[in-house]
Amino acid sequence: QVQLVESGGGLVQPGGSLRLSCVASGDIANVYDMNWYRQAPGSQRELVANINFSSHTYYLDSVKGRFTISRDHAKRAVYLQMNSLKPEDTAVYICSANVGYHRDGVFKRADFSGLGTQVTVSS
Repeated sequence: QVQLVESGGGLVQPGGSLRLSCVASGDIANVYDMNWYRQAPGSQRELVANINFSSHTYYLDSVKGRFTISRDHAKRAVYLQMNSLKPEDTAVYICSANVGYHRDGVFKRADFSGLGTQVTVSS
């Protein structure tokens, strides 16, 4: 079974920084697109940043210039460096990935998500 586990969330003051990490594990053949979503209370989940297999990136307009997504293929990991954090960045941050994996000797490809890590920006 494929699992994604996030870490690095916490409480930070406005203007501060956090670095989120997410590692994929299991019988994985390859990891394709990797994403960070966030969901604040009472709000819809939104895509914050995406990085594809070739490391091309996409960012939500409101985080451009403040957040940086990166990946480590060998570790099957994705990171989100968040700088100049604002109270409106407060949310649960959820990692997801499109993963090629084996089950019962058959190659499959599907999207998986982690449980999320809480980021709170407050003074």
